[in-house]
Amino acid sequence: MEWLNVSADAGLWGLFVGSFLAATLLPGGSEVLLFALLRQHPQTVWLALALATLGNTLGGMTSYACGRWLPRAPKVEDWRWHARLQRWGSPLLLLSWVPLIGDALCVAAGWLRLNAPACALCMALGKAARYALVAQGALW
Repeated sequence: MEWLNVSADAGLWGLFVGSFLAATLLPGGSEVLLFALLRQHPQTVWLALALATLGNTLGGMTSYACGRWLPRAPKVEDWRWHARLQRWGSPLLLLSWVPLIGDALCVAAGWLRLNAPACALCMALGKAARYALVAQGALW
């Protein structure tokens, strides 16, 4: 499978872009990219983890920004799920890596005007934990 061989630099760049796009509403599996890159270039583990986490977090914050641009519905405070999201707040974004649900959580966090730095931190922590597990599997 000669065509799968990529340089570490090209693989890292592709991982960053793929991780960013996978965190938006576009379909994509950045975990597969990370796994494949680390199988070919295990020496890049720390940089790969950092770039995947950064790209995916920036993609999640893009979804957050899209939610922030959405107009608020009248009397949204009366909605049952609104109170739950407000109660849990930014820490709920530790689950932003979960397929489908994570994208919706990022958009909802922006729409609810949750604290952006706290949201970014929680997103990054959740995504980094997921990527660390994928990396461990790739290097095992």
